[in-house]
Amino acid sequence: MKRELILDPSTMRWHRKPAVWNEVRPGTWLMQVEPDTDFWQRTHYGFQRDNGHLLGHEVEGDFSCQVAVRTSPSHQYDQAGLMLRFSSDTWVKTSIEFEPEGASRLGVVVTNGGWSDWSTQDVPREMNSVMLRMIRADDDITVAWRARPQDTWSQMRIAHLNGAGTRGPGLIGIYACAPTGPGFPAEFSAFSIEVPAPD
Repeated sequence: MKRELILDPSTMRWHRKPAVWNEVRPGTWLMQVEPDTDFWQRTHYGFQRDNGHLLGHEVEGDFSCQVAVRTSPSHQYDQAGLMLRFSSDTWVKTSIEFEPEGASRLGVVVTNGGWSDWSTQDVPREMNSVMLRMIRADDDITVAWRARPQDTWSQMRIAHLNGAGTRGPGLIGIYACAPTGPGFPAEFSAFSIEVPAPD
């Protein structure tokens, strides 16, 4: 048996709530992403940023989470998607990220022991909506995407989280960042988390 968690801010927890956040239609929420926000630890760039917006359910153990994201980005690395966070040193995020020149990216960042890595695949720059899914089984995370609900899920990454406390509750939900620009609107819908039902 499974139970489903929905996008309900009254039962979820924020990591840095934005000033503008509201339900524009039933089940569809709009976030105005604030500037100078990011999640990244050390690798390649040297800096540490842990001030992005994240709204999640506290979930312990296995789950399957998905969301539809629509953005109106304008600056490099404007991003929105899903994130599973245990601490500033241990987390995974997946998103669509904007590039003002050339292709934009679907990306997955995995952070273990305070070091981030980043895997990407190119998508057309004008692509501004995507569905993302994250499945956790033990400490392994499978990330997938699709353009439309009728499409088949395409795998992006299988990764392992090995930080302290990863078998305890983690915060899984929607996130967004605007590392280089003034911010942008991001819309989230069709959000759900399936978790095992209590015994």
